[in-house]
This record gives sequence, C-alpha cells and structure tokens, in this order.
Amino acid sequence: MQDSNYKQLVEGDSKLGRLALLATATAAALASCKKEQEGVFELNEVELYDSSADKVRMKSNEQFVSILFTNLFQTGISTDIVFELNQCFMSIGDQELAREVLISNLFNTSTVQLPTQEEMMADLDGFIEETYKRFFVRLPSEGEKTWVKNFISNNPYMSPELVYFSFALSNEYLYY
Repeated sequence: MQDSNYKQLVEGDSKLGRLALLATATAAALASCKKEQEGVFELNEVELYDSSADKVRMKSNEQFVSILFTNLFQTGISTDIVFELNQCFMSIGDQELAREVLISNLFNTSTVQLPTQEEMMADLDGFIEETYKRFFVRLPSEGEKTWVKNFISNNPYMSPELVYFSFALSNEYLYY
C-alpha cells in the first residue's frame, strides 16, 4: 500500500513538475515577446547666440561645407564628399569665389530644402526668424528683422533661394 501511495505521489509530482516547467517556460516566452521598439532619436537643443559679436572663430573649409550642406539639405554629408570639396577649395585661390560656386551648385540640386515663394510671403516674420536661426544660430534683432522684411517686400524677385544664398555668403556665416 505504501508503494502504491508512493507511486501515485511520484507520478503526481512529475505531472506537477511538468506543469510547473511548462508554466515557467510559457511565462518566460511571454515575458520575452515584446514588440521591438524602433530607434528613438532626440534633438539636442542648441544655444542661440545673443548677437553676431559672439562669433569670433572662423570656420574651416570642412566646417563650412558640412554646415552649409546641413543647412540646405537638412541632413548630414559624407566625409568623402567633404574631403573632395575641401580639395577643390584648396586648389582655388579665391575662397569667396569657391564658396559662391559651391553654393550655386548646391542650389541646382533637386533635394535642397527650400520654402516656396508663397510660404515665405505668407509668414515673412517667421521665415526671417527661421532663416536667422538656420544660418546664423541666433535670432534677428528688431532692426535686422525690419530691414530684411522691407528688402524682401520691396524686391518682387527676391526668392527664398536668393535669401539663403545671401545668408550663406555673408561674413557672419563664416564665423561661429
């Protein structure tokens, strides 16, 4: 009798053991089955300059090319292209002419990120403020905002491309 009780107890324990093992495996599988999260990207906030007087260091050709590309295309540039463009800068004696040619060539691509003429004119104050932040990493003073607003309003052929071109060629854009 004791043997049969022992046999039932052992068989019962092995069934319980298998159930416990199955329950543990199921719990582990459910716990590990999580939806894979897509990459989360965060933007670092950039401190804006108070004025152009705070900018005292001139950008290198590599910095100029990288920052210009990012400002115009809203994406990064490969190091190979930066290297090639720097070689072009080094081979041309007139650096201002080299910058003009580079900027002009970049504007001739179809992927440059420009607002339309209508978008610019619909919110001229916002366009001016965003352009200053994009190119100069600062807000415009009230005098600058008024001057640029009047200049754009009084020149019907002034396009976002020409405004961006002007900002990219300015002396302030050469410094950080």
